[in-house]
Amino acid sequence: MAWRGVIEEYRERIELDAGVEAITLLEGNTPLIEAPRLAATIGFDGRIFLKYEGLNPTCSFKDRGMTVALSAAVARGAKAVICASTGNTSAAAAAYAARAGIRAFVIVPEGNIALGKLSQAVMHGARVLAVRGNFDDAFRVVTGVAEQAQVTVVNSINPLRIQGQKTAAFEVCDVLGRAPDYHFLPVGNAGNITAYWLGYKEYEADGVSDRLPKMMGFQAAGAAPIVIGQQVDDPQTIASAIRIGNPVSWKGAAAARDESGGIIDSVTDRQIIEAYQQLAACEGVFAEPASAASIAGIKKAVSESRVEPGSTAVCTLTGHGLKDPTNAIEVCPEPTKIGPSVEEALQAMGLD
Repeated sequence: MAWRGVIEEYRERIELDAGVEAITLLEGNTPLIEAPRLAATIGFDGRIFLKYEGLNPTCSFKDRGMTVALSAAVARGAKAVICASTGNTSAAAAAYAARAGIRAFVIVPEGNIALGKLSQAVMHGARVLAVRGNFDDAFRVVTGVAEQAQVTVVNSINPLRIQGQKTAAFEVCDVLGRAPDYHFLPVGNAGNITAYWLGYKEYEADGVSDRLPKMMGFQAAGAAPIVIGQQVDDPQTIASAIRIGNPVSWKGAAAARDESGGIIDSVTDRQIIEAYQQLAACEGVFAEPASAASIAGIKKAVSESRVEPGSTAVCTLTGHGLKDPTNAIEVCPEPTKIGPSVEEALQAMGLD
């Protein structure tokens, strides 16, 4: 049977009113790719799987929650949705609003959104407003607008977003036959770690999985409010998708960490970029810098002996690398320039 999108595939597990028509782009069903070369490279005596969310319709995990949020909004008669975003949420909100035939407004931090993501929001017809400030400033504008205008907020403060995003945990279990021992993922606004944990708990409670994973979340060192225990007023990191100083789902992330016996730690921008390059070169999987926080995280955890040998780990890759091509170009070597000569080509390739 053809894949029907996360609502129809998991409708009985999603808290959505009966009869609500799914606004879908057939999101979900993303691959779980085993990464043996990565495991060997980082010295991990176990199995690593990559949950590649960059293969969703707008190329990030945000589509899972947006299909549910937009479907419910349309069913309730909404004519417009609004969100604050560092990029991926804006792309998903704009695409699903276009699919539904309603308006989308996205508030982004000026100069702090990757062009690949901004282009998506614009192409899908959203009205984009750039705030002079960071994500937290943008989110304050969104909540203020929602108090005065008839628009539905589709940030992860909307609980239906979490309902959609938890389906990724279901998919992991459906493929592996159970939950992994560890689940590594980036933490920005913290909705994703909250949602995965919810999904794993539901499958375990219903006997679909015989275990729960340790949730291993990683923030960027310059934007790590949960790690340091206080809001970061001026978050800084090359990983724009997790450049957030006051996560909306802070409490949910802390609960996932504490209930699972996992951690929320930080990795530096240098560690993120090294993991970003290593993943692409080692396994052929291109993910955006924020996604690489999960890879940097497992590398750090393995080096500190915080992962049991022989265990199974899943790393969520939240978005596709083409979301942020500028960073890829900046961190990689420039093409070698040669003349129109076979001899020059062979010499440059080291094959002469």
